[in-house]
Amino acid sequence: METIEKLHVLSEDSQYDLACACGTGRDEHRRRGPDGRWLYPVALPQGGYSVLFKTLLSNACANDCKYCPLRSGTNVPRCTLSPDEVARVFMEYLRRKKVFGLFLSSAVISTPDRTMEKINAVARLLRCRHEFRGYIHLKVIPGASDAAIEEAISLASAVSLNIETPGRSHFELLSRKKDYDRDILRPLKLMSKLTGRGMRHSRVKCTTQFIVGAADETDAEIIQSMSGLYQGLRFHRVYFSAYQKGLGSPDIPGEQSFLSSPEGRFMREHRLYQVDFLLRKYGFDSREIPLDSNGNLRLNKDPKELWAEAHPEVYPVRINAADKEVLLKVPGIGPDTARCILKKRREQKIRGPEYLGIKGKRLEKIRKFVIFE
Repeated sequence: METIEKLHVLSEDSQYDLACACGTGRDEHRRRGPDGRWLYPVALPQGGYSVLFKTLLSNACANDCKYCPLRSGTNVPRCTLSPDEVARVFMEYLRRKKVFGLFLSSAVISTPDRTMEKINAVARLLRCRHEFRGYIHLKVIPGASDAAIEEAISLASAVSLNIETPGRSHFELLSRKKDYDRDILRPLKLMSKLTGRGMRHSRVKCTTQFIVGAADETDAEIIQSMSGLYQGLRFHRVYFSAYQKGLGSPDIPGEQSFLSSPEGRFMREHRLYQVDFLLRKYGFDSREIPLDSNGNLRLNKDPKELWAEAHPEVYPVRINAADKEVLLKVPGIGPDTARCILKKRREQKIRGPEYLGIKGKRLEKIRKFVIFE
């Protein structure tokens, strides 16, 4: 195939990655470029959004992940880009100012290290031949050697490896070839070690992703595992991708899941992202997250609201006296609003919601839990 034909096939296959599906604003969702390639939005430190050029290096996979439509043995068109093709196409996009960085992933081409060599080769070409100093996110292939992982980290701005499930028993339902401890946990721990505080590559961010609903995990297990990734391994972000029913093997739990509708699956993903914010931004402990009797999040209500309803002793919160930690327990108040309240309080007493510039449904939610004096 010619390069453009390959990119068309690999862009089509990237539809199975639903990262950013839960964005709340128009600029937060992935979108196709005019030539059919997927472009992914990323928040910039100075504000606003730009997009990443994202592609698979190959969809010719040697692994047997039962949730993945590209697993070995399935009948799909296969192709592989060379490192030079990826670098050349990315630099053309960059010159046209269509993107600001690269997100490069791949199926497993025969072995993890052979795949990592090709992924790392793209980054080497960009860094050395093209002198690109911008953002590069590289996927670490499960089972990759320590040396391959360390090289990827030395070339990248960010690295990621999908944890897939919270624990060995769930993982074994989805793959016979991969070993959870050897191929998933070992490289995740190494990534954490090499990018830890005071280390040479501490600037590199580590992320991971759960494939939610492909196995038989509960939300409680995901939340406990997520807490460990943040507290124990100091990962930068945890992402979630709802399993898309009908794409995997008929014998996996995701095909018989109690969440049979796409809406239910995406809402579960959305609730997990809300929990992620509670743990990362709002000061919640994983043990505080409200769950039903089966260990799952309720789909019909925000977990922060459920916590508030279960703790009437905390409310109403006095807007003019509460510290930041308490303000963040108020449904409708996030980190930005809490900072705004603390700043305005230093200047004058906050006598009503008009002092905060909050309107609509969020204001009505806040009113239930606060006192304006």
